[in-house]
Amino acid sequence: MKKVLNWLYDYPNLKIYQFQDGFKFSLDSILLAEFATIKKDDQQIIDLCTGNGVIPILLAHKYQKKVIGVEIQEEIANLAKESVIYNSMESLIKIINDDVLALKNYFPGNNFDVVLSNPPYFKYHHTHFVNDNLMKGIARHELKISLEQLIKVTSYLLKAKGRFYLVHIPERIEEICVYAHQYGFSIKEIQFISSKDSEAPIIVLVCLVKDGKFGCKVKPFLSIENKESYQNIFRK
Repeated sequence: MKKVLNWLYDYPNLKIYQFQDGFKFSLDSILLAEFATIKKDDQQIIDLCTGNGVIPILLAHKYQKKVIGVEIQEEIANLAKESVIYNSMESLIKIINDDVLALKNYFPGNNFDVVLSNPPYFKYHHTHFVNDNLMKGIARHELKISLEQLIKVTSYLLKAKGRFYLVHIPERIEEICVYAHQYGFSIKEIQFISSKDSEAPIIVLVCLVKDGKFGCKVKPFLSIENKESYQNIFRK
C-alpha cells in the first residue's frame, strides 16, 4: 500500500505518514488533542487507539511531555513510528503495537495521569455493513474493542483524579454516561462540535475524571465552519 507524507494541518513543521488509499487520520484527533488540558504535573500520558500517532505528536509538540500511543493494527502502528522518527520525537513518544485490552501486561493499575482516545465509533453486529477494507473497518467499528471495554481499561490505567479525554459521536453520549459511572468516573466537561453553524453536532468531546465529584460543565456549542486553524481553538 502506497505511503504518503502529509503536513499536519497548520502545525508548523509537523508531518504525518498515511496510506494514500487506506487509513487516514481525522479532524476528530486534532480536536481531541486541542480539547485536552495537560498540566505541569502530568507525567504519565497515554493515547489509546492512537492510529498513526497524531495525538501523541501534537501533545509532545505542544507540551514537551512524554506520551505513549497504543495501536492494535501493525501497519498503522508502523506509520505512527515512522512519523515519530520524521518529527524527531523518539525521546518523547513510544508507540506500542498491541491490543488496548492487553495493557495490564504492560502497566500496573492507577499509573496514568491522563488517558486520551479517539476510538471506533460504531457498534458491530454481523448484520451491519462494515467497510470491505479491514484496516478502515477496525478503525471505525468496534471489531476489536467496545466502548464499555475502553472505559473499563481506562479506569484501570488512571490514577485517582486522573482525566480521560474522549471523542465520540453524540448518539452514544448516553452510553458514555452509563459506563462512566459504572467504572468510577464523573463527567466534568462536554463539548459538542458541528461542521456548520446551522447543523446538529457531529462529534462530542468529553472529559471524565476518575473518582471525581459530581458536577458537569457543558461548554458553548462550537462550529468549525470556515476555521482556518485549529490551534488553541478551545482557548481563544
